[in-house]
Formats: sequence, structure tokens, C-alpha cells
Amino acid sequence: MRSNYCADVNLAHKDTDVTLCGWVNRRRDLGGLIFIDLRDRTGLIQVVFEPDNEQLHQIASTLRNEFCIKVVGTVKARPQDQVNKKMATGEVEVYAKELQIFNKAGVLPLDFNQENTEEQRLRYRYLDLRRPQMVEKLVTRSKITHFVREFLDSHGFLDIETPMLTKATPEGARDYLVPSRIHHGKFYALPQSPQLFKQLLMIAGYDRYYQIVKCFRDEDLRADRQPEFTQIDVETSFMTSDDVRAIMEEMMCKLFKHMLNVDLGPLPVMTWEEAMDRFGSDKPDLRIDFELKLVDEAVKNSEFKVLSEPANDEKSRVIAFALPGGAGLSRKIIDEYTDYVKKMGGSGLIYIKVNELAKGAEGLKSSIGKHVTEKELLDLVALSGAKDGDIVFIGCGPRVKTATAMGALRLKAARDAKLVNPGYKALWVVDFPMFEMTEEAGLTAMHHPFTAPKNVTPEQLIADPMSVYADAYDLVINGYESGGGSVRIYDENMQNAVFTVLGISKEEAREKFGFLLDALSFGAPPHAGLAFGLDRVTMLITGTDNIRDVIAFPKTTAAACLMTDAPNVASSEALNELAIAVTDYED
Repeated sequence: MRSNYCADVNLAHKDTDVTLCGWVNRRRDLGGLIFIDLRDRTGLIQVVFEPDNEQLHQIASTLRNEFCIKVVGTVKARPQDQVNKKMATGEVEVYAKELQIFNKAGVLPLDFNQENTEEQRLRYRYLDLRRPQMVEKLVTRSKITHFVREFLDSHGFLDIETPMLTKATPEGARDYLVPSRIHHGKFYALPQSPQLFKQLLMIAGYDRYYQIVKCFRDEDLRADRQPEFTQIDVETSFMTSDDVRAIMEEMMCKLFKHMLNVDLGPLPVMTWEEAMDRFGSDKPDLRIDFELKLVDEAVKNSEFKVLSEPANDEKSRVIAFALPGGAGLSRKIIDEYTDYVKKMGGSGLIYIKVNELAKGAEGLKSSIGKHVTEKELLDLVALSGAKDGDIVFIGCGPRVKTATAMGALRLKAARDAKLVNPGYKALWVVDFPMFEMTEEAGLTAMHHPFTAPKNVTPEQLIADPMSVYADAYDLVINGYESGGGSVRIYDENMQNAVFTVLGISKEEAREKFGFLLDALSFGAPPHAGLAFGLDRVTMLITGTDNIRDVIAFPKTTAAACLMTDAPNVASSEALNELAIAVTDYED
């Protein structure tokens, strides 16, 4: 139906006829000549309708934005003084000979010349996707998946599909359940990841597997999360964690070089302990130059118990960071930061404004100036690394909570002060705690219950689980966890020990994971894997901070599709077939 895409037409096509299809991006009627910018997914080209052809000119006069049309015409070079350098096709234009209107467009609910609300964009997503900015993001996503497939194929990985309808297993979030019409009262679960199936593939002997696969998690959402998301899922046999990281680092470094001409590597490796101490986060943003500092020593002997007590408690910390140029912050902003720290789980916020260090304590202004000695105040400033014009923020309390709150403030304050350096910074974070204690669920696996512990026996794991580290690793880029994985448990006794620590009885383990435990008893190889979030990687490469921008048809933060009005109420007939009775619901 067409001979060329719009953006492919150039001076090489001069004086030849082309057939183009697309949408009217803009129309200009100069009384005689009518100009339109014709758009398809590749870009724009200018089409000219001359008044000499009255019938064609009359049809062209009816064109409006977003009419879907076909144009046949001759490519002409624009005069040098009329070249449009803002268009890739700005050196040429097409003089129309034929025009066919496939479909007219009504009054548009979106205005492509101004910012539309996200609700409008999601409700009329098929129109929003016509915008060049959205086309660029989805084309980039396609190029990323193409590159990944080529890389993994060339390294001997096999693309193998795993089931979408499976059995509910605990992996850290709620499952989406699918009722069975055949087996009344029973449910499939949509996979949170292909975790167990890819382990079974390793046991089956397919030692290098990958899949670009949909995963589903029924959890609270935010800008970088969706209820259905896409993973670049990888699993290997007979590889250590170092081996897996090496090949995945090669892939990601080559991807960023290919897509952006950005050199990511070689990537630093940081333990979870170091990341929490220096950045208050297990996904640190290395583009911010200042770090958290431990300042316990300055106040261990202080009479100000608010600081001295946590400074002398092994499970607590006094943590500070110096915000460059922050001495001029208003009290209002400091109060907002204090509230933010409390919201993030901290106990509060202390500040010291460093006006002029040469004057000693007289050059400082602090919220605790009346409670600590001048030496303690100066020592706090010295340990934080602050200079004239900076502000020192200090938090104290339980180690992880305080570090997390201060790490969150570090990010917020840096963004507010525009102190986040441009570009990309990546690293590996390794050696996570095997387990963590949560208020809601008690002791849980920090990653998932199939992660291998490091350097312990099953008996040692059961005796002191909170001291055990996991052989796990995350790839962090610009403060986002872009991928994560681990060495897997391949010994049945170790897997049973983990289940014991998590309070999963032998009967429950057999009922939920009997197939895996059986498989582990039949010559299971050592294996390890990793999954990248394709949506997050694409988000990073395209420079957006909203994951919905890189998904063709995303959900809202309430897990709803505004375009299709999903989820929706099922008919009584469908529910009867499934033997489901809805007793109460809100519309």
C-alpha cells in the first residue's frame, strides 16, 4: 500500500514518486498552496497540494489533524532558503498527485500541542501512543529486547517459555488468582516470576535459559511499579555468582554502549552492609557526591542523651551528612525535611548550619547548640566533612531504620538542591542478609526462599538465621534496582532448613513445593540466575522517571486500565460457571 515510511524519504528520492500512509500532523492553508505534515511512526514529511489540480486541492482543503490518509506524490528538493533543519526530512517535500482519506478524525480529546493529564493520556492511550515522544520510547524498548535476545542467543542461552497458569507460591507479594471452571473451588496463580520453573529447567539439563516474560504481583504500586511487568529472566547451571555477574555485566554494559554510547563499567561491587552505612539504601544512587557518615565518636561521652545513648548502643547509630550549600535553607524547609524523616521511619532530625568554620563554634548555628559542648558540635561537623556554607543533618536511633531514613533524606535533599550529577552510575550490591524481620509477617526471606545462603551448613542456618548472608546480588543503576538474582539452593536438606526457619512445616513444604523437593533429589546441578526489569531498564535508557511511559498499555497506581475499564464486574453466568459467589463489592 505504501512505498516508503515518511522519515525514510530524502534527497536520494528526488524526482521519484512515493506512496506514503499516515496521519495529518498539521495543516496549513496559504490560500493557494496547502501544506500538511504527514506523520507515521518514523517521523514527519511535508506534503504540498497545488491549486492547479482543483479536485485534489478541494479534497485536501477538508483535511484536519489526525485524519488517516494515503498520498502519492513526487519528491522535490526544497530551495536552500526553505530547508527545515528541525525535521529529519527537511531537505525535501512531496508534491501530491493523489490523495485518499481512509478515515476522518473527530474532535480530539487530547491536545498534542500541550501537556495533557496522565488520566487523559491513559484513557485515550491509542491517541497518546501516536505522539513522537511515545513512539520513540516504544521503539527504544523494541531495540533493547532485540539487543538482549541477540546477546543471549550468541552466548548459548535458549529461549524457553514457562507457564502463565501455575500454582501459588510465596515470593514476597500477593498472587493474582485465576479460578478454575473445571476444578471448582481451586485456583491457578499468575506467576510472580518463573522462579521454580527455571530451576526445574536447570535440573532438566538446560543449563542456559532465558525468557522475556510477563510477571504479575498484586501489590501496592508506585511510579516504577506495575501489577504486570516484564522481566529479562536468566538462569544458568555450573556458574558461580561471580560468573553470572560477569556475563550479565557484559550484557548491560554493551547495551548502554549500543543504545546511548555510555560506558557503565567496570562496575564496582559493594556489600549490603557498606551500601547501608554509606548511603542508607541497598540501591544507592552514586551520582550524588556526598555520603552518610557515622558520627558516633563525637557524642559518645555527651551529656545529651538523645545522641549519647544511640552512640553507645551496638544496635543503634548516629548518622550525618553534609548538604553542600545548604546553610541558607529556611526553617520551613528544615521542618519539612524533619517531617519527611519521621515519615520514612526516623525519630527526628538535628541540623548544624556551617556559616564560618574559622570562627569555631561561633560560626555554627544548630538546633542542639544549647545541649552539647562546643567541642562536640565541632567534632560532629568535622566527622561529617562539612565546609563553610553547608548544613549538616543528623539522625539517630536503630541502625537500619535511621540509615534508611537518612538515606531517603539524602536523595530528596540532593534532588531539591539539584546536586544529582547527570549521566549513569551503576554498581553491584552483594551479600544481602538471608532473612529480615518485618512487623507484618515476622521472619521472611529478604529475596525469596530459594536463595542459597553463604558458607553455612543447614544446622548453622537453623541455629542462627539472622547472622546468615545470602549469595545474592542486585545490579543498581542511578538508584534503581534494575536487576537482581542469586545462587539457588540445589540441596534438598538446605532447602528444608530454609523452610524450617521460615516456619513452613514439612507438611506445608511438601504440599506447596513437593515437585521442587522431589526434583532436587534427582541430581540437581548447582545453578544461579538473575532477572532484569525490562520496564525499569527502558525507563532508565529513555530518561523518564515514570514506568508507565515505556509500557504500551499500562495500569494506573490503583491497578486499573482507564482505557478498557478493567477490572470490571463479571456476569452472573460466568461466576456461576466458576462456582463463585460475590457477596459484597464496591463499584
